[in-house]
Amino acid sequence: MKLTYYGHSTCHLEIGSTNIIFDPFIRGNEKASHIDISTIKADYILLSHGHNDHIMDAIPIANQNESTIITNFEIHSWYKNKFEYPKTHPLEQGGSWKFDFGKVKCVNAIHSSSLPDGSDGGNPVGFVLDTPEGNFYFAGDTALTMDMKLIPMFTKLDFAMLPIGDNFTMGIEEAVIAAQFIECKKIVGIHYDTFGYIEIDKEQARQSFADKGIELLLPAIGESITL
Repeated sequence: MKLTYYGHSTCHLEIGSTNIIFDPFIRGNEKASHIDISTIKADYILLSHGHNDHIMDAIPIANQNESTIITNFEIHSWYKNKFEYPKTHPLEQGGSWKFDFGKVKCVNAIHSSSLPDGSDGGNPVGFVLDTPEGNFYFAGDTALTMDMKLIPMFTKLDFAMLPIGDNFTMGIEEAVIAAQFIECKKIVGIHYDTFGYIEIDKEQARQSFADKGIELLLPAIGESITL
């Protein structure tokens, strides 16, 4: 499975012949100015919540790929009503659905959610994916929560994408605990360094995870890694 990091919380996964992107926010991120979204392939777009720094590029990417957008009911309805976008799949916490690439389970996240025009963005969520090439967790924007302990009861994770930037989400210390809660030894850091509030010391962050026997991966924007 190949993961390409596009900055902030935007991660692109190639799972067999299927292309999936999470929380696409590229054009609004100065650090990702070298990325051309017209080149991005996406059969599915998964959105964790409605904030603009997680959905800005969803419609352009969806339109050019005829992607299916997977998100909570409120955001699903917003795309149907505001953009008349036909290919959406609503999913809520505790629910799951089998797609052609594997199963997606919707799990709790602790954050807020509103849409750019002020509409209700529903509850923020994370996603656990079970696929033939591996299982993983995309946490979205979240605080540390005891609900994370439920994830390994149902799914053995190969890796997880956790926010580590602090201020708006978990910071390093709590993300290390989150990795222990989900029983995962390989973490891809997200939601860091985009702007001043969430800048981190990368080497210190890697060491904090390593001290607990956990690998923290921080790919450069546009870099692809094999997981």
